Amino acid sequence: MLQSKILIPTKKEAPSDAEALSHKMMVRAGYIYQVSAGVWAYLPMAYRVIRKVENIIRQEMDKAGAVEMMMPALLPADLWKESGRYESYGDNLFKLKDRRDRDFIMGPTHEETFTEVIRDSIKSYKKLPLVVYQLQDKFRDEDRPRYGILRGKEFEMLDGYSFSADQAGLDQAYDLQAKAYRNIFDRIGLNYKVILADSGTMGGKNSQEFSAPAEVGEDIIAYTDGDYAANLEKATSKFTGVQQTDEPKELEKKPTPGAHSVDEAAESLGIDSNQIIKTMFYIAKMSEEESEPVLVLMRGNDEVNEAKLKDELGCEELTLASEEDAVKYLGAHPGSLGPVNVDDNIKVYADNYVKVMVNMACGANEDGYHYINANIDRDFRVDKFGDFRNVKEGEIAPDGHPIKFTPGIEIGHIFKLGTHYSHKLGAQVLDNNGRLVDVIMGSYGIGVSRLLSAVAEQTADENGLVWPDSIAPFDVHVIPVNAKKADQMEMANEITANLEKAGYEVLLDDRKERAGVKFADSDLIGLPIRVTVGKKAADGIVEIKIRKTGETVEVKTEEVADTVGILLKQLSGQDANEAK
Repeated sequence: MLQSKILIPTKKEAPSDAEALSHKMMVRAGYIYQVSAGVWAYLPMAYRVIRKVENIIRQEMDKAGAVEMMMPALLPADLWKESGRYESYGDNLFKLKDRRDRDFIMGPTHEETFTEVIRDSIKSYKKLPLVVYQLQDKFRDEDRPRYGILRGKEFEMLDGYSFSADQAGLDQAYDLQAKAYRNIFDRIGLNYKVILADSGTMGGKNSQEFSAPAEVGEDIIAYTDGDYAANLEKATSKFTGVQQTDEPKELEKKPTPGAHSVDEAAESLGIDSNQIIKTMFYIAKMSEEESEPVLVLMRGNDEVNEAKLKDELGCEELTLASEEDAVKYLGAHPGSLGPVNVDDNIKVYADNYVKVMVNMACGANEDGYHYINANIDRDFRVDKFGDFRNVKEGEIAPDGHPIKFTPGIEIGHIFKLGTHYSHKLGAQVLDNNGRLVDVIMGSYGIGVSRLLSAVAEQTADENGLVWPDSIAPFDVHVIPVNAKKADQMEMANEITANLEKAGYEVLLDDRKERAGVKFADSDLIGLPIRVTVGKKAADGIVEIKIRKTGETVEVKTEEVADTVGILLKQLSGQDANEAK
């Protein structure tokens, strides 16, 4: 491919609003173009990368027994209303009406539609298990699209779904998909972690997330040097609380004017912050018709893990109560709330670390006042204790190693949905006993376009992109230093032809630009191997440079193809090792 015939609009400067390295370099290297906030065009180089990623995905999904198909992106809203997600999905859902005033959405994911197809197409367990998937653009109205194509309003995703008549079928499909995902990310050359994760709006209880550590990652991965990894919503640590043995003292109310935080209350009362109960007040939506007020008690500055609490409550939504609700139910504003004298209709949950405390301080449900020497059972009740806190760095994980934190980019997620959607939408089959049973489902997703950002975040340097050879838009960049010199162009064309004959994809820079411009653009574009045809062309010698390491070697023209093959094989092995 001649570089003069392909659209690669490189830039010297990054956009002023670009924060992430991947965003800066993909714009500067001429890979992507912003059409609107959160909406991007994938220019030829980026599209070539995406096609290679898609090919890897298709190969591994085929091995796992999954079958590709395609659903519409424009979906009638009826099924989403039936499943409950039309409302619960929130403002990220693109909603629209057709000319007959019927409700539609732009699909952010396709559980409902695939379930409908299976419901209307398969009636017997003999046709199951079945795994189907698609590679398709999705649409989510992100409030703050950022980091280029890492978080946009339109993006490409692999979404796959398994349908089984029994648990064994689901388990088998889930395990095959987990293996396929590992193979995909290994082949792409990503460093990633497989972590325990929260299912969020997808439904279901069992899920694993594939996350690529990166500075701009919006998720926090809690991991160890052992084999433990989980996102912060699911992470747990070993309980190290020690039962306090002080004698219970008399409950007292103390004025704490202006004290709204744990630290301010501790200073006002002259006690350690870890002896204070932080009281968080939530409204739990149990169903469309029912909501419940819930108090959660935490030790000191421990933070409530809302995902854990939501799982414990089994609620559809969990939101912090408004100041108006706090006054209505408890008689005070946040900062002065506590569990003493709380009505029986308000459930009280407490983290396990509260259970071992004696003579605690807590809000008095009167603005500007706190109690000291509050004790469980004597002064307030707890309906249930549990692990409701976010873990902290340095705590000991279940595998016995200290927990570390790193930001991560979610690149894939697999869920055991069970009958969450099939039951609501009536997808049933006859089992081997002739009884109607709900189909058991799994859901599997990879953010295809965001993989480009994840790779770029992990591999790019200050000069530009550095693509793993498995997904690079071209294998080799051939650069004649001076395209006006016939001998250099003749040799560059000969090398290109030989490399292409050997099966490599080659980008030949035939532009009549200065050498400095060509080399700068080459670094920006980030192809694995660069072959420079320069002053020694007359002697039949060229320079080969490895983009990733900067190492160079001079070889004879007839040795270029063999040398490129050796170097690419070495790079492929390095990428695989680093991915692990």
